[in-house]
Amino acid sequence: MLQKESKTSMEPTVIQAIQEKLNLFINKKGLRKTPQRDAIVAIIFSKDEHFTAEELYDRVRRANSNASRATLYRTLSLLEEADLLHEIDLGGDQKTYDPNFIDSPSHNHLICIDCGKVVEFEDDNIEILNDCITRRLGFRPAKQSIRIEACCETLRSKGVCQDLIQARLSSKRFKK
Repeated sequence: MLQKESKTSMEPTVIQAIQEKLNLFINKKGLRKTPQRDAIVAIIFSKDEHFTAEELYDRVRRANSNASRATLYRTLSLLEEADLLHEIDLGGDQKTYDPNFIDSPSHNHLICIDCGKVVEFEDDNIEILNDCITRRLGFRPAKQSIRIEACCETLRSKGVCQDLIQARLSSKRFKK
């Protein structure tokens, strides 16, 4: 099982491929390429981590981009429509986006209900089970996403969880 806790930057070639695919997509839709959209795309894919629209807008402002909220939301919709970005359900009432479905189209999320920590994982056994279940029921698998809510052992075993402290300090959402 492959587990990804720490997020890294995406490679420049991946970002270029994403930008090229988006440019083809917007050309087909009759839209034009804009510097604001390009800046938002570069910011989204500069890190391989989940984000909300509000978190992205903060990143866009820190990058001194003059992109508006409206442009940001339109870009998010375009990226989803082009299948370059996915909305995922991590609980709570905010939409969360995951930019790393390009490299890992079938990855899953384990969410700590104590601290809100999100761990992505892939497992070949889940892929096999998914394939067996869908075929047995007369379907062919197209996409799969699993969200598991659990309690991490850090708080129970050590009495303190750095992720919980960080979540509270940054006002991140997590289940009560």
